[in-house]
Amino acid sequence: MYLGLDLGTSSVKAMLIDGDQNVIGVGHAALTVQRPHPGWSEQAPGDWLRATEEAVAALKAAHPKELAAVKGIGLSGHMHGATLIDAKDRVLRPCILWNDTRSHAEAAALDADPRFRALTGNIVFPGFTAPKLAWVKNNEPDTFAKVAKVLLPKDFLRLWLTGEYLSDMSDSAGTSWLDTGKRAWSSELLEATGLTVEQMPGLVEGADRAGTLRAELAEKWGLGSDVVVAGGAGDNAASACGMGTVAEGQAFVSLGTSGVLFAANASYLPKPESAVHAFCHALPKTWHQMGVILSATDALNWHSTVTGKSAGELTGELGDTLKAPTGVTFLPYLSGERTPHNDAKIRGAFIGLGHESDRAVLTQAVLEGVTFAIRDSLEALKSAGTKISRVTAIGGGSRSRYWLSSIATALDMPVDIPADGDFGAAFGAARLGLIAATGADPLSVCTAPQTAETVEPVRALSSAYEAAYGRYRALYPAIRGI
Repeated sequence: MYLGLDLGTSSVKAMLIDGDQNVIGVGHAALTVQRPHPGWSEQAPGDWLRATEEAVAALKAAHPKELAAVKGIGLSGHMHGATLIDAKDRVLRPCILWNDTRSHAEAAALDADPRFRALTGNIVFPGFTAPKLAWVKNNEPDTFAKVAKVLLPKDFLRLWLTGEYLSDMSDSAGTSWLDTGKRAWSSELLEATGLTVEQMPGLVEGADRAGTLRAELAEKWGLGSDVVVAGGAGDNAASACGMGTVAEGQAFVSLGTSGVLFAANASYLPKPESAVHAFCHALPKTWHQMGVILSATDALNWHSTVTGKSAGELTGELGDTLKAPTGVTFLPYLSGERTPHNDAKIRGAFIGLGHESDRAVLTQAVLEGVTFAIRDSLEALKSAGTKISRVTAIGGGSRSRYWLSSIATALDMPVDIPADGDFGAAFGAARLGLIAATGADPLSVCTAPQTAETVEPVRALSSAYEAAYGRYRALYPAIRGI
């Protein structure tokens, strides 16, 4: 048996799989986010340990014999979080999370240093780890002076599990300190934020052995000795391992709270000016690119709150048959945007409203607005040298066939719907635990799920969609100044 632990923003998920990758059981435990000031987003790292205990306890209650047979554990977690510990492994302050924007000034200052884009292959976004440490240095100097190690969230979990200070390449690529092409820490980028390589964890690949479970926890959970803990991955790379998106040309679109267009690459293809994320993948000698939009299902949920209708009711009013765009355009920038604009201040808009613009028209515009934002990410990935011919859809928004038909038509490529199952980050983490424990070939383990259905582009609407996308593209520069 193999255990995947996924540290999410809102919960910890523990997934147990067997050697044939059948899911045996799942345990959950909730987490909350603290927002003490506007733009701040924090969690207490101790809560992650409590939630992990609860999630594993739920698995133990339901599957004690199976849990006892665990030989490998894989880790996944939300990226970019700054977890600061002192020389005695004590947490110095709450973790500053990925969606915290307090360090926007520090991010801009670091991004103005050409070494950061040159070595990391990415813009220094306010959500990344390096500007957060610059903020701590500027605003909490006493805390900064005590920092012995900077750990990403899942790697703090690893420290508790194994006693090791280690991280994997995919998660570390989101710090703004990794030389992404060389897969190594950059001492000069660390020095630019007042840090040293010694304050960073060691680096391993995602499927490498990265410690063994402490005897105390093994006994508490009813496990045997020498349980291997894998390097693991950042949440998107772990999801890609779960989806089998690990080889050149493979891609998925995730319609979750945020939206992601993720493409696996056999080589390192940075183009930071496009706001595409170019990161190491969880498997050796592979990289990936991501276009990230900040409001996907979040945009539909906002519309749901305003109209008083559930997301399912709203999309149900549209049916499954794709309609031509109405002329009403929605910009889904409810909390700013990453790809391709890197604009934290921009906000959303409806454009083209008329007396005839009823609720269904607005719903259609919201779905199309998210679709066109994903098309923006595709164009950014293309400009960076990535070629994809089809995508697999995951996330809560993929339950809407209308939305998938819209995406297929706007991207001009088939959208595959996987067979029923949970192929997300926890499953990918469990796969990495299996590989680390058994030495199995990563490509033979990280296979794609069966395709249940394929949604093809609606060719009759291609020109109408292209015209609507042109209108969408013209609106961002028009509203940016206001």
